[in-house]
Amino acid sequence: QVQLVESGGGSVQAGGSLRLSCAASGGTFTSYSMGWFRQAPGKEREFVAAISWSGERTYYADSVKGRFTISRDNAKNMIYLQMNSLKPEETAVYYCTAAAVPYLSGSRYSYDYWGQGTQVTVSS
Repeated sequence: QVQLVESGGGSVQAGGSLRLSCAASGGTFTSYSMGWFRQAPGKEREFVAAISWSGERTYYADSVKGRFTISRDNAKNMIYLQMNSLKPEETAVYYCTAAAVPYLSGSRYSYDYWGQGTQVTVSS
């Protein structure tokens, strides 16, 4: 059983930056590809970014390409999401997730474990 705990959320003005962190425990971290999803009020949970177990491969939603960067530190069992040029419509709860699959997926159904989420609020 893998436990995931997100941190780093907060409030920022449009155009600003935030860095989210996710600490993983309870499993073999390098067995999992990892991802970030987000969910705004009244909307479905949507894919943001994913990273392979080694960190060599990444995959992004089109809406965040060039602005967000996902990374991982396997020595610390951590993943990160650097978010730049944030937009008000990106206000959401951001979730860290882990998948025991050898490929990168944008589908929430590929992921086995989820954190509790961290709120990101972007004001205009």
